[in-house]
Amino acid sequence: MLNVDAIRRDFPILNKGLTYFDSAASSLTPEQVVLKEMEFYHDYRANVERGVHRWSQRASAEFEKAHEEVARFINAPGPENVAMLRNTTEGINLVANSLDWKKEDKIVTTVIEHHSNFITWLRVGNRHGCKVDVVRATSEGAFDLGDFEKKIDDKTKIVAVTGVSNVLGVIVPVKEIAEIAHEHGAKMLVDGAQSVPHMKTDVRGDKIDFLAFSGHKMLGPTGVGGLYIAEEELYTTEPLCIGGGTIADVTIDSYTLTEPPLRFEAGTPAIAQVIGLGEACRYLNREGMENVTRWDHILAEKMVDGLSDIDGVTIYGPKDPKKRVGLVTFNIRDLNPVDVALTLDNDYAIAVRSGHHCALPLMKELFNLNEGNVRASSYLYNTKEEVEALIFAVTEIAKQ
Repeated sequence: MLNVDAIRRDFPILNKGLTYFDSAASSLTPEQVVLKEMEFYHDYRANVERGVHRWSQRASAEFEKAHEEVARFINAPGPENVAMLRNTTEGINLVANSLDWKKEDKIVTTVIEHHSNFITWLRVGNRHGCKVDVVRATSEGAFDLGDFEKKIDDKTKIVAVTGVSNVLGVIVPVKEIAEIAHEHGAKMLVDGAQSVPHMKTDVRGDKIDFLAFSGHKMLGPTGVGGLYIAEEELYTTEPLCIGGGTIADVTIDSYTLTEPPLRFEAGTPAIAQVIGLGEACRYLNREGMENVTRWDHILAEKMVDGLSDIDGVTIYGPKDPKKRVGLVTFNIRDLNPVDVALTLDNDYAIAVRSGHHCALPLMKELFNLNEGNVRASSYLYNTKEEVEALIFAVTEIAKQ
């Protein structure tokens, strides 16, 4: 089990008087990650992979070690399979722009996707005439695998699903969907923005072809994320950008790309941020992702039970906490969710998120929520007492 009191000591920002329940938007960053980034700026601030002097050599070594750490964190075959980009959105767009689309191709996604894993595919459909098929879910975000079997056929080029819904917190059966996709020769892309921070990730065990995720949601810095590319796709996947650092050779009329992952990382990368993400993976591995998931379930159960008992409060997503991560969305009668979030901040010093959470198709199709809802999302540094404070505050707001 996690030692939450010890973990909280690694986050001095938690002493600033705010109870933070907005980790699904962006997690807090432990001191170890901050210091690792500062080490780069203080001790060996230089560019990577090009210089022969000692600072550049040290920076390159730390940069490469970070790739190795991130690859190990998601059980990738090696560091060459993980390209360091800016975030989940860039990773998904890289894949979408890389594939050789034909008019007869089909894309299968779901109604619960974040816009980054939805409108990206709509644009592909609009540009190339491809069909985009959307799998529906229940109001709790559950899927019937039979619906995927009906939608996915031999014309399907890619199946793009989230690992965890950023609105419902529901855990999606990625492995089972990947099996259906591969039966038809389709590739499997997973938006791991919400799943990678909260669950043990095994890209090989789950037969994932592409996995995009963001560092800032998993204790890492902003401006850096990863794109896992399976062995079979490494040399057929085209970089989104090319230029400095991506080539092995250039002549007057041709060029040859270098080996992965550098072929996907054009220009000077976010060196300090990549090194920081490697440290964030080390931190999470030390705590144990099984323990992170277990604590998620404990806090989720407390939130779901407590909020469900409040008169006038509606919660969304699965009632079973083991089917979700530590993320609960809710509304209070006809109160505007933005007003609820402001009241929680102003009157109770509790930070949550409100609105559509970049998931308008879900809000419209499943719940007809024009104003969206309120999202409280926890992480390994949150406590039961903080959940109780949230429940008390919502109870008081609901009385008004």
